[in-house]
Amino acid sequence: MLSPFITIKELREKIDKKEISREEVIKFYLERIKKHNSSLNAVLESFQDTEQDTKLDSVSTEILAGIPYLLKDNICQKGKIASAGSKILSNYKASYNSTVNQRLKKAGAVSIGRANCDEFAMGASGEYSAYGPTRNPWDTTRVSGGSSSGPGAAVSAGLVPFSLGTETGGSVRNPASFCNLVGLYPTYGLHSRFGVMAFASSFDQVGPLTRTVYDNALVTTALSGVDPKDATSIQMQPKDYTKSLNGKLPANLKIGIIKDALAESGIDPQVRLAFDQAIEHLKKLGATIKVIDLPHLKYGNAVYFIISRAEGASNLSRYDGSLYGVRTKESENLFDMYLKTRQEGFGQEVKTRIMTGNYVLSAGHKDAYYKKAQAVREMIRADFDAAFKDVDLLTSPTISMLPFKVGELSFDPVAMYLADIFTVPNCAVGTPGISIPCGFSKENLPIGFQFLGPRLSEELLFKVAYAFEQSTDYHLKYPKNYE
Repeated sequence: MLSPFITIKELREKIDKKEISREEVIKFYLERIKKHNSSLNAVLESFQDTEQDTKLDSVSTEILAGIPYLLKDNICQKGKIASAGSKILSNYKASYNSTVNQRLKKAGAVSIGRANCDEFAMGASGEYSAYGPTRNPWDTTRVSGGSSSGPGAAVSAGLVPFSLGTETGGSVRNPASFCNLVGLYPTYGLHSRFGVMAFASSFDQVGPLTRTVYDNALVTTALSGVDPKDATSIQMQPKDYTKSLNGKLPANLKIGIIKDALAESGIDPQVRLAFDQAIEHLKKLGATIKVIDLPHLKYGNAVYFIISRAEGASNLSRYDGSLYGVRTKESENLFDMYLKTRQEGFGQEVKTRIMTGNYVLSAGHKDAYYKKAQAVREMIRADFDAAFKDVDLLTSPTISMLPFKVGELSFDPVAMYLADIFTVPNCAVGTPGISIPCGFSKENLPIGFQFLGPRLSEELLFKVAYAFEQSTDYHLKYPKNYE
């Protein structure tokens, strides 16, 4: 009997030993989605036409051969609906594949569906999809984290071995923390954005959600590499990120605790306790720990708020009913068609962000808001550069709160924005971060913490995260209701 919570590594071994066929693996997970998705709303559509993808050489050496996955619904899959969680694209079928999807297929993996998400990746809870909120497998009355809510919940519940999300300010690491998973925000430019619907182009990156650090490193290996179709893609050769995973910390490793993570207020006490215990464990593993002050970290949310909404307003101007997607059925003229299409097609959160973005870009406010935010962004970058001259990595809780009830913060969006204080800053400067499990609350809700590194430090991040993971058992736990 195949365990739904099996890792990619273990599943590959079973396929290679012919203990199970690829067709049986795909059928198993499609049945899992059919059985359990109604309680989660994590998967918007499962694909039944995967036969050609599974009939490959049975001894194929591709690193992900036969492994099924889901893509967040803002990542294009040729011939499939790509709605970005929005009504305005409810009828849009992608005419081409995203580069990340092509690379997974080249590695032998098989897409079996598209996963729910906050509309156009605008949300931190998974509640802002036009197709309903995604629920947390650990407690279905609670959110799974956003905006990559469906990818996170699906992996956590064993509906798929791994998934791809996108992150602009915490949207992969947030659901990783809430769902007891490993989530990576890579160095900006490491993963191609070609075929990924843009929210904030100077922040957006694709990141994998997996059960283990090894699996995350494996998927990152498949995804990374220069892409001529993406001008922001880093000119570098592909790298095997699994090679250095030996379960040991590097010698003389210095880790800096972000000073704000030790604040007496603003962090849930249970999150703080789990984080403190994780720090003590790192000391036992041999790491040197010191406190690092990032003076401008407190402005990170404001910088993200302003710049992401400005870029979002610009990027979403293309959705007006003239080229693709839904068009209003009643309009008197072209302007009326634009107005009504966007009014009917966009949800309230997206409309709010577009209006905010247009405001900070307007002639009377651009200098006071947008340009100032860009200047402060560089100050945050300087803080990170200075910190990494003193320590190898930084650490903090991933998110400052526990998974909250669906609807609990609907009338307090500021609370959700502020909860991203530790994930937003490195996205603003394009440096990588990885979230891994570090404990559970009294209510048996997952808690994660993160490591942040300098540019292109993914190999070190994986090595340190793997050493922590392999010396603890948090990653072995799963929501019992989905056995």
